[in-house]
Amino acid sequence: MATILVIDDDAQCSQLLRAVFEQAGHTVATAADGKAGLQMSRARHFDLVITDVLMPEKDGLELIKELRRDNPDVQIIAISGGGLLYAEDCLKMARLFGAQHILKKPLDIKELLQIASTLNPAV
Repeated sequence: MATILVIDDDAQCSQLLRAVFEQAGHTVATAADGKAGLQMSRARHFDLVITDVLMPEKDGLELIKELRRDNPDVQIIAISGGGLLYAEDCLKMARLFGAQHILKKPLDIKELLQIASTLNPAV
């Protein structure tokens, strides 16, 4: 089973993803912003990071760049519902910064689980 970090300032989204992955037998930690998520990733190994792009404190793009620098092998899925920029633009930028996969909110849970298992066979 995998150890997963979910980083999202939307508490409902974090709780949903935690429940889905825990139900599948994985260990899940959550963080409410990029700064807290980066601190957690530096203190503990995660097989997969799922991060929102638009967040307070440290946005997902900066977070992805730092995660990639700290741990080049970590698998990253970037998610976004939009905001000041269109979700597609944010997600394209996330891929350029190092996310292996991108998904637009609202999330299709089946698709997310499939992508997660493709990125990391332990998921």
